[in-house]
Amino acid sequence: MKWLRFVLVFFFPFNLLAQDNYEIQVYGSELVDKGKTMVELHSNYTIIGSAKTEDGVLPTNQIIHETVEITHGFADWYEIGFYIFNAIGNDQRTSYVGSHIRPRVAVPEKLKWPVGLSLSAEFGFQKKEYSANTSTLEIRPIIDKKWKGIYLALNPVLDLSFVGPDANRGLIFSPNVKVSYDFTKVIALGFEYFGSLGPFFNYDPYQLQQHQLFLVTDLNLDPKWEFNAGYGYGFTTSTDKEIFKVILGRKF
Repeated sequence: MKWLRFVLVFFFPFNLLAQDNYEIQVYGSELVDKGKTMVELHSNYTIIGSAKTEDGVLPTNQIIHETVEITHGFADWYEIGFYIFNAIGNDQRTSYVGSHIRPRVAVPEKLKWPVGLSLSAEFGFQKKEYSANTSTLEIRPIIDKKWKGIYLALNPVLDLSFVGPDANRGLIFSPNVKVSYDFTKVIALGFEYFGSLGPFFNYDPYQLQQHQLFLVTDLNLDPKWEFNAGYGYGFTTSTDKEIFKVILGRKF
């Protein structure tokens, strides 16, 4: 992976994870079809992360995160998703971590807007040993567009904490971006960026921000299946340095 580190650092030295490392995903605007259910497994392995317990939060170095996401489509404009977060690691780091619920609305595709638009609100809790902020709300606008083989998705996320060190900091700006290209009908390659900058108009110093870039692939093997995998590199001391992720989904 040395060549990839060189590419990321050389070509992307500027400010480039507001999502905790459980569901590392840039969302597209498309919803699960009405009456259908999507079951996804988000598997993430932190190759190089934090090495010691800080303020009661366990280290992330060489830990596996397994998240089960179940999403059901109720209409062509509305779905609800539910998450179960889990951690697997040595030194008593294996545990159920928490759960979130995520209702989402979207502009139906039948209206043929020039871009895809949807909005989700994800609320839930995490154990204090795994996240300093134990009760949170994520507001995620989603904008995407595809031009022939090029796909672009923007998620200008706003995070709000109710319990924890960020409880009085207001809305945290956490942008996510994805750009990919369909090299074949089956294989798409691209980049995903995840950031957390701090409160609006009062951003944190650079090294306290989170900036992470993933080289990713998506495989379009079957309409019922979803596959996304990637290697990510963190650019600041507050970001886990190296992560490998896989998302596997099946629609029922």
